[in-house]
Parts: sequence; structure tokens; C-alpha cells
Amino acid sequence: MTGQGPAEDTALSAHRLSVKTCLDDESERPDSTLSRVQSTCDDTSSELQRVADIEPQSGRRGLSRLVSLVIILREWAHKSLLEEEQRPDSFLERFRGPELRTAPSRTSQANDNDKDGKRSIRKKFNTFVVASADNTYYRWLFVIASAVLYNWALLVARACFDELQTESYILWLVLDYVSDVVYILDSCVRLRTGFLEQGLLVKDLSKLRDSYVHTLQFKLDVVSILPTDLAYIATGIHMPQLRFNRLLRFPRMFEFFDRTETRTNYPNIFRICNLVLYILVIIHWNACIYYAISKSLGFGSDTWVYPNVSDTEYDSLSRSYIYCLYWSTLTLTTIGEMPPPVRDEEYVFVVFDFLVGVLIFATIVGNVGSMISNMNATRAEFQARIDAIKHYMQFRKVSKELEARVIKWFDYLWTNEKAVDEQEVLKNLPNKLRAEIAINVHLETLKKVRIFQDCEAGLLVELVLKLRPQVFSPGDYICRKGDIGKEMYIIKEGRLAVVADDGVTQYALLTAGSCFGEISILNIKGSKMGNRRTANIRSIGYSDLFCLSKDDLMEAVTEYPDAKKVLEDRGREILTKEGLLDETLASKPSEEELEEKVERLEHSLDTLQTRFARLLSEYTAMQQRLKQRVSALEHQVQNASQGFVSENEEDSMGNVKATDEDKSDDLTKDDDRSHS
Repeated sequence: MTGQGPAEDTALSAHRLSVKTCLDDESERPDSTLSRVQSTCDDTSSELQRVADIEPQSGRRGLSRLVSLVIILREWAHKSLLEEEQRPDSFLERFRGPELRTAPSRTSQANDNDKDGKRSIRKKFNTFVVASADNTYYRWLFVIASAVLYNWALLVARACFDELQTESYILWLVLDYVSDVVYILDSCVRLRTGFLEQGLLVKDLSKLRDSYVHTLQFKLDVVSILPTDLAYIATGIHMPQLRFNRLLRFPRMFEFFDRTETRTNYPNIFRICNLVLYILVIIHWNACIYYAISKSLGFGSDTWVYPNVSDTEYDSLSRSYIYCLYWSTLTLTTIGEMPPPVRDEEYVFVVFDFLVGVLIFATIVGNVGSMISNMNATRAEFQARIDAIKHYMQFRKVSKELEARVIKWFDYLWTNEKAVDEQEVLKNLPNKLRAEIAINVHLETLKKVRIFQDCEAGLLVELVLKLRPQVFSPGDYICRKGDIGKEMYIIKEGRLAVVADDGVTQYALLTAGSCFGEISILNIKGSKMGNRRTANIRSIGYSDLFCLSKDDLMEAVTEYPDAKKVLEDRGREILTKEGLLDETLASKPSEEELEEKVERLEHSLDTLQTRFARLLSEYTAMQQRLKQRVSALEHQVQNASQGFVSENEEDSMGNVKATDEDKSDDLTKDDDRSHS
């Protein structure tokens, strides 16, 4: 033990120095390395802790005390790193702001993460906007419409039937304030409901707020949530009339009905139900008003008002409401006989009811008639087509057997809901939406065709728009052997049979997803089939097919020359695989190619002749303009020369005149001298 003491002291001192150096070096580095310092010190601390746990077992108390000291120093250094304030960097503050600093520790990083999370939540809340087309908004409309309908139905009834209000007033208080909370939340939702501007959802909260505040709906919403029920303090809780301002939120209920009518697949049925609901609400209100008038005039005071409630037959709440509802229904529909009014107030009310009843009757007749006609519009149009075909067949004396087949074909179309003309239905849509609908309906079917599997998407979209649905009756021949192929067919539904010339023997069966005739419309050079059909194909039952004509295909591939080459190569591969391609004929130029070349040459010649004629006319026009300009220049030169000559003559004449005047002056002076 004594012999090992100096060596152990040396090792311990070296170990102590290394640990101290590690701490000192790490503490002197920039703040950006603080997290790495912490991880390194954590590893060192865990290793030292392990040594401290092991050393007491071996009896080395000195080493254990040393390790404990080093752990204390490590914790002190780590604590100082946590509490040290980072010196601000003016350069970073200038570009990033003084608040952006590197986190000195894991704890501060966690705090920053919490702050970032709270900031992101706050940002999401500040930018949260409800789109009016979302399902969430539609569900909220259902909630607010339920609250409005509750007030419309029960608030008026509670105000007129005292027994209804007093028996369950606690339930009514709860439902009232729940509806008030819904109203307040609805106002908040309206403040964050986005609208479309040039097809884009507006998310500017200030703009949304201004657009909502400046509308009549905002004023009605504010009035509808005024706390008028605070007057309960003075009048008592049995005065639901104070809450009549809640009825002003009715536009939200109408908005829910409009959106439901747009969303439902049965709009006509919904319109009828909606009309019935309005009529029931009017009858309900009229019954409540009749009971209130009877109460104010006195029950049983005359034959028109509600009977005296002291009578056991009419004292219950259910009998009171049912009797008033019955009276209201008879009065508004003007059906049946009721006791005539006695007082002036009763006459005025009955006259008003008659007027409302006339309006209701006219509304019912008009709306129901319009709905029924709309529901039967498709059927009426289809029946008109059948009648026209029947009349034509009778006029042309078509056989009864063929006439029966035609009628069965129409019945199949109507039974399977295929009587709608797709082109007629989609003609009002823009080309973009029409293309998307066609892609959604037909693209998967078109991808099943072998020659179209390697084509680019643009060509497939063009072809999808050119597919035409066709329906074949049982026994119809889709194509016969030897016919010229002008269309290709894709089977959507039904079964087709490849039959012999007798039309009975079946060679193969084609089901949904199969296609035929695609090679013949390409007219590939060297094909042994040419462009003629090689088999008889007959429909076993009713079959729905998609037809693509050769002209439509050629029109589509003119804009995609690479795709045309791919289609032809794909068709040659199929023909080679089936042994229907003649290589000798394929290598020879076909007559069509020569004709195409001649046509191209003729087209080029016509173009050159047109350009030559245009250039010749331009040359002639240019010559005429040059001649005109030369003539104009010559005329200007002549005018200029004549002006120059005339000016010289005028100068010479002036000089002669001046000379003569000088001479006359000299003569005059000489005469004067002689006289003198």
C-alpha cells in the first residue's frame, strides 16, 4: 500500500488536473457551446458518481473524498453557468433584435419552446378565420338555427299560455340562457367568418370586422342580445315577453335552410318540408294570439272566444293549445265553420286571419305546383321523347317487333337513370370544370386500354373529353367482320360476345373494362387487318360502352406528335405479338404517306404562292410610293428654282431704279447750281 501511494497520488493529481482543465476550458468558451458543456459535464459527473459508489466498497476513502469534491466543484460551475448573464452582442442586436439570444441551458431552451408554443397558438388564434363553405360553419348554422327556432316556437307560446311558463320555469331559464350564449358565440363567429373576394378567402380580421359591422345583420344581432331580461328584477321571471328581441336573429335560420337546400340530394322534398314548417309556425303563432285575445276579453264571455277555463273540459294546458291550434287551422285555411265574432276587436282579428289565410293558400298552391312540376320535369321531357319516337314509328309503319325493342330500350334507360344527356347537362359549365368531371368519370376507364397506357397525361385528358357513352340492346351488333373500323369501344357495363358469322356460336366473352377496335382506328402501316374489323361482336344483354371515333383521336394527337408516334409503336408491338404485322408492307411507303407528302407539298406551294403574291403587291405599292415621292421632289425643286430667279430679277430692277434716282438727283443739284 505504501509503495503504491506516490503513484496513486500522481494519477489522482493528473486526473484532478484533467477534470479541472475540462471545466475551465469549457467555461471560457462562447455561450453558443454551453449546451455541449452541459452534456460533457453530465457525462463526467455520471462517471465520477459511479466511481464514488464503487470506491467505498474497496476501502479507498481518499479517492472517494476526492471524487466527491470534484462533483461539488462541477455542480458549482454548472450553477454559475446557469446564473451567468450573457453579454449582449451589438452586431446581432442590430440585425436580429436584442430579444434574440442563444439559450444558455436546457431549462431556458424549454422555456423558450413554451414561449414559442404559446406564441404560435396566439398567432393561430389571431389568424383563425371560418370559411363559409366548410362543414364546421354548416354545423354551427345548425346550432344557431336550433336556438332561433326554439325562441320562435316556445317564446311566443310561453308569453300567451301562463300555465306553460309557470310549470317549468327553471327549464325555460336554463334553455333561455343557453340560447343567449349561443347568440353571443354566433356574433363572435360572424366577426371571423371569411368571404370570397375574386375567388380568394379574405382573412384580414379588420376587413372582416368592418364588412360585418356595416351591415343590417349586425344591428339586428346587437338588438337580439340586449339583456332585456334584466327587467325580471322588477316584473318577475314570468314575463317572457321581455325576450322578444331574441326573435330578430331569424336571418341565421334562413341561411341554414338555404345551405341545406344546396347541399341536399333531394331539394324538392326539402322545399316542401320547409314550406310546411313556415305554415306550422304561422298557425302556431295565430293560435297563441287567439288564446291571448280570449284571455284579455275574458274566457267564455261570448261564443267566439275560448270557453271558460273553469269548465273541467277546457282547463288543461294540452286541451287549451289543441283547441286554439284547431281554431287557427280552420280560420287560416278557410275550411269548416267556426262561431262568428261578436265584438269589433274580434272582427278585426278574423278579417286579418282571412287575409293571411288567402296569402297562405296562394303560397301553398303556387309553391307546391312549382315543386311538383320541377320534380317531374325530367320525366316529362323523357316522355315527350318517347311520344315523338312512337309517332314517327307509327307514321313510317315500323314493325311491331322493332317498335317493342325501341320501347324496351327507353325503359332500360329510364330504369337505370341513363336518360340524361350528359352533353346537355354539362354545357353550362366552363371548359375547365367540364374537363375535371370527365376526367373523374372516364380517366380510369381509358387507362385500361393497352395502347393508351404509356401516353402522356395531356393526351389522355384530350381523349377523355371526346368519349361518348352509348347503350346497346340485347342482340345488337356493335361491329361486324369486314366493316371499316371508325371507332373504338370501351366496355363500362354489360357483356359482349365474339360470335361466328351465324351469330350464335361464341368464341370469346368481353366484360367490363375490356376494349376492342383500338388497332383499326390507328390504321398502322403493314397491318394485315388494315382498317377493317376481323370479328363479329354482339351484345348479350344491355351494354354501356364508351365510343372514341377515329377523327377525334386524330384530332387529339395532332397536338401531340410524340404521343402519336408512341401510339403507333405500341400498336405495332401488339400486332407483332399477335402475328398480324407484315414487315414487308411496313417497310414500304404507303399510299397514304405519299398522299400526305403530296398534300404537304401542295400546302407549301400554296403558302409560297400566297407569300409571293403578297410580296409582289407590296413591291408594286412601294414603287408607286417612290414615284410619288420623286415627283413631289421634282416639283419642289422647280418651285425653288423659279423663286430664286424671280428674286434675282427683283434685285436687278431695284438696282436700276436706284441708279436712275441717283442720276436724277445729280441733275437736280446741277440745275440748282446753275441757277445760283
